[in-house]
Amino acid sequence: MALRRTTKKKLYRYTVYAVLIALVVWAAISTDWARIATMYFNPEIAAKMLPGIITTALVNTLWFTAVAFLGGLLLGIVLALMKLSEIGPFRWIATCWIELFRGLPAILTIFAIAYIVPIGMGVSGTKLGGPVVLGLIGLILVASAYMAETIRAGLQAVPKGQTEAARSLGMSPMKTTFWIVVPQGFRIIIPPLTNEFVLLLKDTSLLFVAGSFIWSKELTTFARDASTQNANGTPLIMAAILYLIVTIPLTRFSAWLERRMARSR
Repeated sequence: MALRRTTKKKLYRYTVYAVLIALVVWAAISTDWARIATMYFNPEIAAKMLPGIITTALVNTLWFTAVAFLGGLLLGIVLALMKLSEIGPFRWIATCWIELFRGLPAILTIFAIAYIVPIGMGVSGTKLGGPVVLGLIGLILVASAYMAETIRAGLQAVPKGQTEAARSLGMSPMKTTFWIVVPQGFRIIIPPLTNEFVLLLKDTSLLFVAGSFIWSKELTTFARDASTQNANGTPLIMAAILYLIVTIPLTRFSAWLERRMARSR
């Protein structure tokens, strides 16, 4: 006798549940929880990490992220306006810039700005601010390319009627862009820019390729060095927890903004 469609669905669902429960039980029984607790949740090593992992590593991570975000945002606005410009060379320069830094891996860009550029200029990296500062500049260049495309999309999403109304009132093209189009475009792109901030927060871990000093270590480098010194993974777990404490509220805030703006539209 053939099974009904609803019966087949229930049977399939219960089979999946049974397999998943069996896998969870097997993992719980076969895992050496005592060893995991010692290697990754050691309270003594965690105590040694405090307060440095917060006062130094987390603060540096947030500082690097803020600098890279603001620098990338300002440069991204310029690039977005250049790409929307009626002047051909401006569009070509912006397009080449965006495609270059979006196409290259961020870690390669950071390394190139920190080490290859000073060699090409024939000067010491310390005269240009040091590898860490140059690496941060590389991160700004990467951020600017991604933000430029986000900003360009936001500006193009502003209804053309807004521009036409402003021009009919006698506003110049530049005033129309900066006083009418840009403010409305930024309302649209706030959620994706929040996501970009979260991505930059994690990308600061790539600055390790530029070298680091104790005063410039961000979360990942700080935790990696501490894990190597203690032969234990607890510092990495602490760094992961701190990342989540910062990123989860930001991602939820971005999702809330998207829902609110969708309702307002």
